[in-house]
Amino acid sequence: MTGLKEKYKKEVIPAMMKRFGYTSVMAVPRLEKVVLNTGFGKFIAAKSGDDHRKTLEAIIGDMSSIAGQHAILTRAKRSVAGFKLRAGMPIGAKVTLRGSMMYGFLGRLIHVVLPRSRDFRGLPVSNIDERGNLAIGIREHIFFPEVSPEKAKNIFGLQVTVTTNAKSKEEGLELFRLLGFPLKM
Repeated sequence: MTGLKEKYKKEVIPAMMKRFGYTSVMAVPRLEKVVLNTGFGKFIAAKSGDDHRKTLEAIIGDMSSIAGQHAILTRAKRSVAGFKLRAGMPIGAKVTLRGSMMYGFLGRLIHVVLPRSRDFRGLPVSNIDERGNLAIGIREHIFFPEVSPEKAKNIFGLQVTVTTNAKSKEEGLELFRLLGFPLKM
């Protein structure tokens, strides 16, 4: 069992039951999934052919090494002439993590990546939506220890969305605070 999952079972569940008055362990909010997402429109817009393919492979390779599982391409659903975009063109990459992979990734995110990022003073509470989900924007993917800054040709940002089954913002905020997320209060 990973450290974050152990902490959830031993510390977070009893604290949440006491704070919100849950009668069952199953009523306590829990983490459901983590989605890593990036768009790479500006990296492939001017490229064609072999450069285009190499850029896609490099970004997907970096996303896969960050997440620990293979990233998939997201494609445009419709054409937009103003953006020089055609339906079916690759526009991003995403990875969905669940279970032990999710807890392992979140442990690295909380204890390694966020403290390494420049001028980090905590996550704003406004990043938690009304359903108790947390959205984190990371400007540079080279903050992750899995990516070598010397080898990275394209530095891209990514979004990390942590989805919970909390019913309200207060429940989600308390869950993230107890799990050790660095929140600005």
